[in-house]
Amino acid sequence: MSKAATWASELEAQASKLGDRPFLYVVYQDRYISFREMDDNANRLANYLLSLGAKPGKGIALLMNNSPQFLDVFFGMQQIGMYANTVNTGLKGDGLAFIIDNSDTSYLVVDHDLVDLYRSVEKKTPRIEKVIVNTLEAPAGYTVPPGMLDLRAAYGPDVSAVKPTVEFDEGNIILLMYTSGTTGLPKGVVSRYNKNMVDRIRPLALFTVKPETVYYTALPLFHGNALFITTTDSLIAGCTMALSKKFSASRFWDEVWRSKATTFNTIGAIIPILMKQPPNPHERDHCVERILSAGCPAEMWEDFETRFNIKIWEGYAAIDGSGLIMNFGDGPKGSIGKPVNSQIRIINDKGEDVATGEPGELLFYMAKDCTDKVEYYKNPEAMEKKTKGQWEYTGDLMYQNKDGYLYFVGRAADSMMRRRGENVSAYDVEQAIMKHPAVLECAVYGVPSELTEDDIMASIRLVEGKMLTPRELLDFLRDKLAIFAIPRYLRIVDDFPRTETFRVKKNELKAVGVTADTFDAEK
Repeated sequence: MSKAATWASELEAQASKLGDRPFLYVVYQDRYISFREMDDNANRLANYLLSLGAKPGKGIALLMNNSPQFLDVFFGMQQIGMYANTVNTGLKGDGLAFIIDNSDTSYLVVDHDLVDLYRSVEKKTPRIEKVIVNTLEAPAGYTVPPGMLDLRAAYGPDVSAVKPTVEFDEGNIILLMYTSGTTGLPKGVVSRYNKNMVDRIRPLALFTVKPETVYYTALPLFHGNALFITTTDSLIAGCTMALSKKFSASRFWDEVWRSKATTFNTIGAIIPILMKQPPNPHERDHCVERILSAGCPAEMWEDFETRFNIKIWEGYAAIDGSGLIMNFGDGPKGSIGKPVNSQIRIINDKGEDVATGEPGELLFYMAKDCTDKVEYYKNPEAMEKKTKGQWEYTGDLMYQNKDGYLYFVGRAADSMMRRRGENVSAYDVEQAIMKHPAVLECAVYGVPSELTEDDIMASIRLVEGKMLTPRELLDFLRDKLAIFAIPRYLRIVDDFPRTETFRVKKNELKAVGVTADTFDAEK
């Protein structure tokens, strides 16, 4: 049986075939890196890690933002059978310490400007043996702290660019990617050398991406969207990947234009942000024809396509899921599409199949011999909850129309509220609030009532330069929502606690609850 492909083996094969063709365009540095150069750098990183005592089965945590060095370490560790723990750089305190410590990683590579962040949890991560600082983008004169190593040494003339010969078990872990932890502690999703995303993604990548594609991303490499889709698709197709340092609404279209991007990925939270930006000279003057979206707000779909002269393909998948749903532009706008080679159910809280048009939790069928069953690192309890019998529970609420198209409603954990004897969808309330031109983003959630059930609270972020009072917003909602669905509490915020993909952490908002600056419509 042939070995499963990995990101490193895919890079090696493409470097042999494509050589000096550009693989990576580093947008913020305006430079290209070829497939051959990326492969050479991966080999240098592998040999460098070996010189530090690294071995197959050891883990390396990447506390890094987007950069070529992130990919060098990610590809390089695979050449010697190690595993990567891609750490969300937005985490702090116990959340950050948990992800590093829980992963049992021995090595850590950290960007120079994130060293203080690591040091804030250093005493809570005793398993880390060696810390390597990425100084390649540090300002002149930067000095690596005592006791830490300089990643620059991996690129020195004495480090070989020849792939090392290292034997290791194909059952080794290759990647730990932790879930967002919006409703509890994050869970480490396990990928293994003989069971990872590369071969699973290959059919869709070859269908959606061509060698001439330029695939832009401003999303973080430590998350599945940029790593599992943009990076993997680009490797498989042998096309150029355009890498931004981070998402910026004001720079977005300028970067798309400068990179000559022909496609990009976006997520639901970014769509309204782009829609409420002032006109940009490059928002229609670009090479993009089609994009892949996850969670595009239904009411913005057509306006987004029209304003930016782009067609949307919508998709649904999860880093801790085996199913795929796609709308290749042939389904209703607002629908995530139909399952791709997957059998599904939609059930209520009693485990019964719901009627057409009714929301319920989405389940994917798992064959008895299925090898794609989700594995959580050191968390068998979570694995048992995830898969029951032959069904994988997504935790996401959907409904299906009479033609079989699926529509996303929200996360089961925070989507439904009960107020005055009525069920209220947080998603529906959010969509009504988002119709106001002064609202950039909002989050709706239930807070404890003095009586029973929930009171509805909405935290709102305004478009820069816009003004909106709570009373004005309530008046705006009168003819858009049932009286029982109109929020009692309104709070204007500067920003939200977020996951790495900009999703609002509603559990943190709920924990804060009704604050002194919250408007109460019943007072």
